[in-house]
Amino acid sequence: MARLGVNVDHVATLRQARGTDYPDPVRAAEISVKLGVSCVTVHLREDRRHIQDVDVRRIRAIRGCRLNLEMAPAEEMIQIAFKTRPDQVTLVPERREELTTEGGLDVSAKPEFFKILNKRFRGKGIPVSLFVDPETAQIEASAQTGAEAVELNTAEYSEAKTKKDSAVALAKVKKAARLAKSLGLAVHAGHGLNYDNVGPVAAIKILEELNIGHSVVSRAVFDGFAPSVREMMRLIKSAGKGKR
Repeated sequence: MARLGVNVDHVATLRQARGTDYPDPVRAAEISVKLGVSCVTVHLREDRRHIQDVDVRRIRAIRGCRLNLEMAPAEEMIQIAFKTRPDQVTLVPERREELTTEGGLDVSAKPEFFKILNKRFRGKGIPVSLFVDPETAQIEASAQTGAEAVELNTAEYSEAKTKKDSAVALAKVKKAARLAKSLGLAVHAGHGLNYDNVGPVAAIKILEELNIGHSVVSRAVFDGFAPSVREMMRLIKSAGKGKR
């Protein structure tokens, strides 16, 4: 059954909008840990548009926190990860012009690069997850790199405009999850999941973790952070009791 990983990036987005010291993403991380989430996820972008280096260090210091550091496969970020020693790094593609991550890594285009990179992280005792689109070529290439996990990009499912498109996209996620599992990878998923669409994805038994942030932080504006996390956890748990 999948568990919730809370991404606190957009707590920092609110803070950075006014250059204040609040709201504090570290406080959001502390609340999440107390509620029993699978992990706290932060994306330290090269342009530092929301999460800052000090946030990563402070969240890493939270007792009992499993830190998932999202990062571009760039040398600056690699060195930060080596110093911070997160419990996991999730490698994602990154363009400074994008509003949010636009797609998965093209692992199949340069498998040797990711294989070498994974060896570097493994040498530091840091597990690697690769954020990829739910495509056979990307899953197979990811397995060949020696990575511990993949995070399946659910953007196509989340952004579907019709029930038919949604069903087709969900089927791709299921197929990719089965393939990844058969190749020995832990399987996570995320991107664009919210309170209305998370159920069918959470019902996929193979998935171990769902990383969700924007919708949780958005709901928290009206309902509070802890209640918003609890409700997402409830939806995931409820969906996980079904058979898919």
